[in-house]
Amino acid sequence: MIFDTGLFGIIFILIFFIVISMFIYNIFNGINTLHTNNHSPRLTVEATVVSKRTQTDFHHQNMNNTGTFSSTTYYYVTFEVSSEDRIEFCVKGAEYGMLVEGDKGNLTFQGIRYLGFERGYYA
Repeated sequence: MIFDTGLFGIIFILIFFIVISMFIYNIFNGINTLHTNNHSPRLTVEATVVSKRTQTDFHHQNMNNTGTFSSTTYYYVTFEVSSEDRIEFCVKGAEYGMLVEGDKGNLTFQGIRYLGFERGYYA
């Protein structure tokens, strides 16, 4: 018999279905976000860079009794638009480096997708 009907078999089946359900949920959530972004209007608004932050995730892999470490850094920039609403976007490292807090210009985005920032001079 493939699955034992004992306690271990029941727990194994339960955890298996929970993991598969989470995997399927993440796939559908990603597709929904992509669909929402693609069907949102592309907006360009006057904005000011108000803050920047990074998030670094560390990864460890153990292969053949040797450990390797790696990291991934995510870059975030918060913009304030004329209505005083703030929007945070994940941006590429090169873009992050070019933006300075206090920069004013035109922010272009679509849904939660950052498309660019063109520096300008506004009073």
